[in-house]
Amino acid sequence: MAWVYLLIASVFEVVFALATDATHGFTELWPSLLTAAAASGGIFFLSLALKSLDVGVGYTVWTGIGSVGTVVFASLVFHETITPAKAIAFVLIIGGVLGLKLADKISATA
Repeated sequence: MAWVYLLIASVFEVVFALATDATHGFTELWPSLLTAAAASGGIFFLSLALKSLDVGVGYTVWTGIGSVGTVVFASLVFHETITPAKAIAFVLIIGGVLGLKLADKISATA
């Protein structure tokens, strides 16, 4: 269940990042409220995940998924360009996230 909580926390992280851009320095009410709610939701679900995951694994996976998700959705919503260098970085981040998940699974069975 910890990994489900971590995925939910990651969705909140992406919403948080995208909404923060829309606040225009926290001068827009609704994006600012969405940003605060998404930050709270992300931290809440991360805390649930960390009940059974190592903080190093959980936090790193959370920020990794949040980072990749933010760049992907920013390209869709804000038409930001994904360059080949960014795509390579995504692959590396995703590889690291998968490696951490695998390492956590291996240590749980040991």
